[in-house]
Amino acid sequence: MSYSAVFQCIAPGCGNTHRLDEVVYRCGRCDNLLEVRHDVKALKNRSAVSWMRLFDDRYKTGQWPYGSAIWGKKEWVLPEIDNENIVSMYEGGTNLFWTERLGKVVGVRDLWVKQCGLSHTGSFKDLGMTVLVSQVKQMIAQGVPIRAVACASTGDTSAALAAYCAAAGIPSIVFLPKDKVSLAQLIQPVSNGSLVLSLDTDFDGCMALVKRLTEDKGLYLANSMNSLRIEGQKTISIEMVQQFDWEVPDTIIIPGGNLGNVSALGAGFELMQDLGLIARLPRIVVAQAERANPLYRAYQQGWDAFEPIAARKTAASAIQIGNPVSVQKAVRILQKFGGIVEQASEDELANAAALADRCGMFNCPHTGVALAALVKLKARGLVQPDERVIVVSTANGLKFSEFKVGYHRGALEGVTPRYANLPVELPPDFDAVRRTIDERVDQLV
Repeated sequence: MSYSAVFQCIAPGCGNTHRLDEVVYRCGRCDNLLEVRHDVKALKNRSAVSWMRLFDDRYKTGQWPYGSAIWGKKEWVLPEIDNENIVSMYEGGTNLFWTERLGKVVGVRDLWVKQCGLSHTGSFKDLGMTVLVSQVKQMIAQGVPIRAVACASTGDTSAALAAYCAAAGIPSIVFLPKDKVSLAQLIQPVSNGSLVLSLDTDFDGCMALVKRLTEDKGLYLANSMNSLRIEGQKTISIEMVQQFDWEVPDTIIIPGGNLGNVSALGAGFELMQDLGLIARLPRIVVAQAERANPLYRAYQQGWDAFEPIAARKTAASAIQIGNPVSVQKAVRILQKFGGIVEQASEDELANAAALADRCGMFNCPHTGVALAALVKLKARGLVQPDERVIVVSTANGLKFSEFKVGYHRGALEGVTPRYANLPVELPPDFDAVRRTIDERVDQLV
């Protein structure tokens, strides 16, 4: 059966479309953002039960490329791409972890963490980058003169772009704000052979520059304003429901920076509902760092207006963004999904991440923002004890070892580390070791 998709303008009443193989990021008629629209009528020719069975049969199999949790849903993602042009590292399929102990502490019995950091480059950005780079590979094969793929990044996007372009043999250029990403995030694109440009500005400054430079159609834009990225990231919604045997959770909490992840979550649920796989939508909560909270401020004003801000330094560096590109899409999704926006201070996010670590995880600071939002919403009665709640962990804590060390040493600005746990230095003396164990072992749990 033949399926298809196009870029379509998000502006109500415009409806202008572009082909997916065009080098285009905004509507050619009204300059609004674009989104990928699928031929839902054609997709409906297959029943909901048949789609579920197909996706279950493909899930984590060895059949190329369908063992990838993204390409196992190829008809819903990029239906017209040739399999030979797909650039995949079998991304997705990450653990949906029932954090029973943390749930008891927080007071939410059915609490889960979707561990997207258990991916090739250590973040959920892989989900969208496999789609974008695959499409670029196909465009190049068709003769489109793309010289390189470029992105502005707070770290994780650059790592994903660099890895997938390296695998495809396509040059990549990444723009990073100087001294505002972790060492692990910086070395990833360096190792994968990207042209790494470290600019003395913040992410918003990098983004403004890369948008101008990619007006040259030989440089292809890989940031989330390119909605090909959203097509891969939306599969996280489908996968989470699939992991619950096609049952919809009550609430999903996700960190928000450039806000492409919010529209991606919504797009996945909307498509499942349109095709009859689910009957209801979950509530989506966006969690922002207090020092980079433009969406939270707009939410507090009833969405009357959105004003960009100058984001201040935060431990949650990947969401240190004051002028998010995908804000229009995010607001639309939040309004449709009964959404909430919450914020977290540096103290709240650092201690929430550390508390979850004490319960068996190893969380990035951005996941700490989402966990802190959960704690605050539960305290205000906006999350109920019997809800099924998923916190989306967007990156691997191993990419943020400086944050972890700083926490336990008490060196993070504005943070009182309530769960600090430094090594105890002792001489190699039996009595001293035994005495320390006797004094401290009962304090460990």
